[in-house]
Amino acid sequence: MLMSAHAPLSELEAHDDFVERHIGIAPADEAHMLSVIGAASRAALIDAIVPRSIRRATAMNLPAPASEAEALRELRALAGRNRVMKSFIGQGYHGTHTPTVILRNVLENPAWYTAYTPYQAEISQGRMEALVNFQTMVCDLTGMAIANASMLDEATAAAEAMTLAARATKSKSNVFFVADDVLPQTLEVIRTRAHPLGIEVRVCSGDEALNTDSFAVLLQYPGVDGAVRDYRDWIAKYRMRGGLVLMAADLLALTLLTPPAELGADIAFGTTQRFGMPMGNGGPHAAYLACKDEFKRSLPGRLVGVSVDAHGNTAYRLALQTREQHIRREKATSNICTAQVLPAVVASMYAVYHGPQGLKRIAQRIASYTAVLAQGLRGLGWTLRHDTAFDTVTVLTGGKTDPVLVDAIGRGMNLRRAAPDAVGITLDETTTRDDVLALWQVFAEVTAQGQALPLFESFEKGVTPLLPESLHRTGDYLTHPVFNTHHSETEMLRYLRMLSDKDLALDRTMIPLGSCTMKLNATSEMIPITWPEFAHVHPFAPRDQLAGYELLDQQLQQWLCQATGYAGISLQPNAGSQGEYAGLLVIKAYHEARGEGHRNICLIPESAHGTNPASAQMVGLQVVVTRCDRDGNVDLDDLRVKCEQHSANLAAVMITYPSTHGVFETHVKELCALVHRHGGRVYVDGANMNALVGVAAPGEFGGDVSHLNLHKTFCIPHGGGGPGVGPVCVVDDLVPYLPAHRTAGIGSATQVGAVSAAPLGNAAVLPISWMYVRMMGADGLRAATETAILNANYIAARLQAHYPILYAGGADLKGGGVAHECILDLRPLKDATGVTAEDVAKRLIDYGFHAPTLSFPVPGTLMVEPTESESLAELDRYCDAMIAIREEIRHVEQGRWPQDDNPLKHAPHTAEVLLKTEWSHAYTREQAAYPVASLRRQKYWTPVGRVDNVYGDRNLFCSCVPVADYQ
Repeated sequence: MLMSAHAPLSELEAHDDFVERHIGIAPADEAHMLSVIGAASRAALIDAIVPRSIRRATAMNLPAPASEAEALRELRALAGRNRVMKSFIGQGYHGTHTPTVILRNVLENPAWYTAYTPYQAEISQGRMEALVNFQTMVCDLTGMAIANASMLDEATAAAEAMTLAARATKSKSNVFFVADDVLPQTLEVIRTRAHPLGIEVRVCSGDEALNTDSFAVLLQYPGVDGAVRDYRDWIAKYRMRGGLVLMAADLLALTLLTPPAELGADIAFGTTQRFGMPMGNGGPHAAYLACKDEFKRSLPGRLVGVSVDAHGNTAYRLALQTREQHIRREKATSNICTAQVLPAVVASMYAVYHGPQGLKRIAQRIASYTAVLAQGLRGLGWTLRHDTAFDTVTVLTGGKTDPVLVDAIGRGMNLRRAAPDAVGITLDETTTRDDVLALWQVFAEVTAQGQALPLFESFEKGVTPLLPESLHRTGDYLTHPVFNTHHSETEMLRYLRMLSDKDLALDRTMIPLGSCTMKLNATSEMIPITWPEFAHVHPFAPRDQLAGYELLDQQLQQWLCQATGYAGISLQPNAGSQGEYAGLLVIKAYHEARGEGHRNICLIPESAHGTNPASAQMVGLQVVVTRCDRDGNVDLDDLRVKCEQHSANLAAVMITYPSTHGVFETHVKELCALVHRHGGRVYVDGANMNALVGVAAPGEFGGDVSHLNLHKTFCIPHGGGGPGVGPVCVVDDLVPYLPAHRTAGIGSATQVGAVSAAPLGNAAVLPISWMYVRMMGADGLRAATETAILNANYIAARLQAHYPILYAGGADLKGGGVAHECILDLRPLKDATGVTAEDVAKRLIDYGFHAPTLSFPVPGTLMVEPTESESLAELDRYCDAMIAIREEIRHVEQGRWPQDDNPLKHAPHTAEVLLKTEWSHAYTREQAAYPVASLRRQKYWTPVGRVDNVYGDRNLFCSCVPVADYQ
């Protein structure tokens, strides 16, 4: 509305209301939608759908909502409490220069950060090409045959590599050796993950592992103390004992060093953080995991493979999906559900932009500066622990560690306390000549002998890096044209634009994915993640330098406790699957502390998301599946039988609420009480919190533990499949068991071990959720939940006459009353016409839409979640498309189009196909391309036709396509 120049100040302030920007439905739209549904008001709609028994008794106690400008000012002040120091800590985290063309056009570009996981291959070709670049980069640098499309962080990648080795080895031993120079946070996470699986972790030095049976050994290359060891002969001897060799390798160092595969390693892993991603207090960063070809079907995580489309053209797709845990359920060997796609894209583009020679120059500069630093320190009378180094030297201090660290901090630098009598110094691509001089000054000052500083000019003619000659890398790498073409900013800019133009992301269209909540990721929420005060701090910097992050952590925990009704939260888990895992570890630790460690049964309804049984499996619990009734609810009678049957050993039940079927089950409080009577704890999966916030709280209606998906309900974007944050929330008596991080000096004896490499997990994206809650306030968050439910019921009401709606709640409403998502049943149409849910999903691409969730939780269905951020116009556009598609199916029903030759069977249609001279189909080109008139004004053209999944798995290929195809 127009505001008078003399309007009251309160009206002017109210007009700057973020809630109105986040929620896409205006009051007039809401009135129309309610009339279609048959509800008198939004409150009446919620009363009809959400059981009274679970409704909140009191509103959330949150600060009054701030405007976008106010919230940014508050967060800027909070960020200012962090002290940004020059970091020489290393330990897996490094300063890096993000090329600005990548910063602006990937990390800060909604075409990349609002995209979803590439399950619909045809509209994900751009991001999958970027991931194939990532996989190729990793394979080339490590020498391994195959690499996945990223992991969560180096420490959890190490744990996944450990369990991969345990599955792949022929050894009968349960011993896993870890070298004594492995990153300490990696060792802590490995111990956390090994304990419930019965794996014995032993730290070794020297030849101990050569004299004792073990199924695998983990080596760091280079070590955390900087030593660069030639493991070739040692590995050959170890392999004679039958174990596998895992190597945590620095990818940048591998541009100069012999790759792990040539040394004899079976599995390589590590982080790609220094390929352009800021330290961000620990994340998000893309880890990598690569292995020999023989392990490819056991490799955890996602693989992007090369296949062909229906017209024989090269196309990308997710390969070997049957390996993924959400399909394997209780037989899973990993609970990894997501990846770190956005950071992986940044890392891959860093390699594309710099190319092999550019990466090598960066590495050579670091290695040369490290050698100069080492020579200067020796010249000042200091002793170094090792004679070899890539980027790290460890200085023996002779009891002067504290003076060295204090003096360095006084000069604005952080060094690493490597031991009581040793200090570590790690250089990176941001290191300058002045930095080296400043480091020399620190050590010269501490000696108090007044030595003259070395002259940097004396090293101008070059210095020999401290890399063993036997490990100098030979042979080419990154030879594919993609790494040797886009080195000018113009070419890079156009390449990134070309890739993003191939994809459908939230900046183009509604992404109506059931269970995956694709809501607005507001610009004001996103801006702070690249502020230096958040982006350029090291996770193991002294805690007093991270006061801003500490306050952000405290405030966000308080607000999320208000939203969930729980007493305590840890933000450490860096994905929803990791939050699940942490929550089950907490339950397990609780039982063990009470002397009931024998409780090992986890009851899980058959409708549960696959991460639930996978996570239970990973913490050593035995999964027992319980039935659902025909309405999609947990079958209480069957649950009661299972509780009684396993009463003495019942550890937990895992449910999703609202259910995976999109239903508010009326008996959830009875379910919780039943499990509690038998001594079990109730895990409420937070996947569907977008239907609860402000309306109901799991911690109030009987839940003991939940994880949240901040990348769903609390606005962190999906980024093409990551990053994510999965906080674990618990009731009061479980708070003492929340994850510690002893590497960072955090945690008590009762707490479970670290579940992520960094104390605050993916800390750099937490400001997004902070901004969202701060700008929405309690009333805004409740309105968002209610509007999400309104939107889903509007879609159900509009589509009910065209598609059966499964598991509607039975309310006296058109559409039957659903939660925040609805399931459209395509199975009857398949029986009558041969048209499948997948055909409808692919045909939606021709209409410019990302498909809903396909065949989950019910095969042959589409699960639709519109979220609160979509406008009425977009909801209607989607409904119109689905109704038009139903009319197309009717053409097949009536015999006007053959079952094997209609727009659905041949969808999606590329421009190339439509422009061919020959057209032999039973439908017209116009019907294929422009099924509704609005598409003539704005049309998305898919770059490929329907991708052949079977061909891709039978002819597995997961690296950049051959040069001939590329050209």
